[in-house]
Amino acid sequence: MKEKLIHAMLTLLALAAVSSLALITAFIFIEGMPIMLKMGLGKFLFSSDWYPTEKPPHFGIFPMIVGSLAVTLGAMVIGGFLGLGCAIVLTQFCPPKAVKILKPSIELLAGIPSVVYGFIGVIILVPFIRDVFGGWGLSVLASSIVLGVMVLPTVTSISVDALQSVPKAFGAGSIALGATRWQTTHMVTLKAARSGIVAAIILGMGRAVGETMAVIMVAGNTIDIPHSILDPVRTLTSNIALEMGYAAGEHHEALFATGVVLFVIIMILNTVALTVSRHRARKAGA
Repeated sequence: MKEKLIHAMLTLLALAAVSSLALITAFIFIEGMPIMLKMGLGKFLFSSDWYPTEKPPHFGIFPMIVGSLAVTLGAMVIGGFLGLGCAIVLTQFCPPKAVKILKPSIELLAGIPSVVYGFIGVIILVPFIRDVFGGWGLSVLASSIVLGVMVLPTVTSISVDALQSVPKAFGAGSIALGATRWQTTHMVTLKAARSGIVAAIILGMGRAVGETMAVIMVAGNTIDIPHSILDPVRTLTSNIALEMGYAAGEHHEALFATGVVLFVIIMILNTVALTVSRHRARKAGA
């Protein structure tokens, strides 16, 4: 009887988690879809006019989609390469005693609040970019650097797990055939862990796309399509956070519709990461 009761409680908890996700999804779509259907999906997604307070209002989020993708791409170029490099060093070339210190130190970066990253970016990074490269300083470049550091722990941690899951016999066989340590890492270990590394990068992209506070502080928040990495930009998350406080009526619905687009993008990234991880697990089992 006790086991059945515990089983029922655990089942209810599992269903509560799934139900919460379903309710959140339904709420966002119910609030956001009417304005998208009224305007037309193409006009909402690909128009560059965002004038929510005019009569009639205009809701076009294309500059914010481009801005989000530009910032995310820049963050993954920085955080992806740095994270993968850290993972390679930690698993292939670093002494075990150093790994015990360096790996937790990198993972601690994930615990720093995003507002702290944004504050450091505003005080140090933005003036540096303005003085060295020109422009406002508040830009795609500043946002990419800040987000790159923020996704570094995610990419590093998952990449380390992927590299450590490669059978030791692969590397030993390569060394026995005369390959150098780096050749073994490059041609054997990285290829064997490729699907796990791809999953790490995709999950890092999901973190970068959904970040809000740090981006608001360093991006400039201008509703224009960026033509340079030194141009200011506004992302989808920043748009919701900046305008939700005073939005009403169709403006309110348009912000929820922006959330729908963001939700779909993140779900696509997470689904791709999960599919890649499962493919890797099946391949490893075979």
